[in-house]
Amino acid sequence: MSHPIPSRPLHLGMQEGELSNKPYAAFWNPRVAPLVEHAREALLCGPLAAPLLPDLKGAPRLLDAGDHEVENGLGVRDDGALFLAVRTAMPDVSPAMVDWWFGWHGKEPQRYKLWHPRAHVHACWGDADPPGAEGRARYVGRVSFVDEYIGSRLQQVTIRFVRPAELGFDEAALADPAQATVVCARIGLLGLPVEAGWLVHHVRRVPGGAEMRSRFWLGGPHGVVRAPGFVGAVVSRIARRVAAPSLEEARALLVHCSQEMSHLASFLPKLHAELHEMP
Repeated sequence: MSHPIPSRPLHLGMQEGELSNKPYAAFWNPRVAPLVEHAREALLCGPLAAPLLPDLKGAPRLLDAGDHEVENGLGVRDDGALFLAVRTAMPDVSPAMVDWWFGWHGKEPQRYKLWHPRAHVHACWGDADPPGAEGRARYVGRVSFVDEYIGSRLQQVTIRFVRPAELGFDEAALADPAQATVVCARIGLLGLPVEAGWLVHHVRRVPGGAEMRSRFWLGGPHGVVRAPGFVGAVVSRIARRVAAPSLEEARALLVHCSQEMSHLASFLPKLHAELHEMP
């Protein structure tokens, strides 16, 4: 069953009066910094060899100490899935701030637009805020309806947040949100009964702040139609081709992810300090 498409106004940027009386208005900055060097290098290197690209089952190894062979880059795995990795430095940010942000930003589209002012159009939750929830509990188990530009193309997707344990992460290792968190979600196509892939954002404490290690697995075995039995299996084979982005679209997603996370890091510490008690 597909999620119903919510009625919402769609426009890029902020219109006159849109930030009136918003306590976070001062954090609107339409200027996005140039793409960081390691992201530019990943784009110049082009698609990586399939044996270098990890499978979704290996996602829990993000909790291991050290770095992976591919921290920035993209390519197509032998199973047909497109893999994408991006690392973002987040000075003065803590993993707990990132959990707070993922629970906070979806309540109003203006909050979502702070994140990537040149690409984010709209976001809203599919349900009411869970009363009294904090940290990861404020977004896990919920669905966000998102409209955003990836490159020049407007994408309309659903982001269904799941517990890290659903992807095999040891949640005991995430018990201290000051040290690490993992954001996990299933990506779907808005208005269609199609799951397109998975995203994982691992945030770990480093000297001077945190770093986010983002991973995407799209298409291939991760493109699935939500339909039972034989029909679902047959249509899912078609969905794997439809849901999988081209390499050009994957490059645009790498740029988008690097830009939005770097931009978020530029204002999140101050925003959290001022508004972390705001519902």
